Amino acid sequence: MTAAIYARILEQAEIETFDHLVDISRGMGVGMVFHSNLGPHIKHLGRHEVPQLFSNTRELIRFKPQVFICIGGDGTMLDSLLYVKDSGIPVIGINTGRLGFLSHTTPDALAGALQQIATGAYDIEQRTVLRTDVKGKQHFTTISLNDISFHKRDTSAMLAIHAGLNGLPFNTYWADGLLVSTPTGSTAYSLSCGGPVLFPNTESLLITPVAPHNLNVRPVIVADSTTIHIRVEGRGSNFLMAFDSRNRLVDYQSTIDIQKANFKLNLIRFKEKPFINTLQEKLNWGKDNRNLGDYLQLK
Repeated sequence: MTAAIYARILEQAEIETFDHLVDISRGMGVGMVFHSNLGPHIKHLGRHEVPQLFSNTRELIRFKPQVFICIGGDGTMLDSLLYVKDSGIPVIGINTGRLGFLSHTTPDALAGALQQIATGAYDIEQRTVLRTDVKGKQHFTTISLNDISFHKRDTSAMLAIHAGLNGLPFNTYWADGLLVSTPTGSTAYSLSCGGPVLFPNTESLLITPVAPHNLNVRPVIVADSTTIHIRVEGRGSNFLMAFDSRNRLVDYQSTIDIQKANFKLNLIRFKEKPFINTLQEKLNWGKDNRNLGDYLQLK
């Protein structure tokens, strides 16, 4: 088995985890390829061994890894999409961040997790990916795993965000911003804006306003076969768009189409950790002492 290893940064917690991962992998005979920014931190190779490095999708695929391992938090996991793209390489995260909603193992459980991956003792959870096409003075296409968000640039007046569905007018949101989220992104920014939690296999997209002026406007769930059209009006010349954690200024004259990409990201999930356990562990759902008796009866 060959594992591709990625991290955004290596602070103390990440360095210790990275060293531990390399030691375990070498002991198991697992081949390793590393993102180029990890090169200076590789201390475990023999004197004459040269680390195999990748810095983009083409170089990653050339090594034919069986797994893509991220060290960090949820932001690092979101980065994995930009390297794996539509290759189908399964992704797993080792959480060294705070919440770690997308990371299904911890540094303490690393040895067992790697053994399960090597023996195929895991499930694949396919996550919807968004494709966004921007047309206007700027013309570009990008992908995201969590969400696409539209924001005013500063403390100026709110935006008027015109939204359409499958070519039909839907609503104009007078708000500070708007989110279009996948089920994966439903537990991110959208959740803090009052949006519902969607299970990963839900074939839906979520439209959530940010601080809407119209108090009767609420989050809306649409089928993931829907194409969402966006046009933004406001003061100044441009607004801010964010694709997961990547930001870009976009001209008000632009038109934006958002739809489900023609591929999904494969996340590794261990059989003993279904999504409902993630909600209980990360959000403390069901942890109210008044629920304990009912919970034990359900078990």
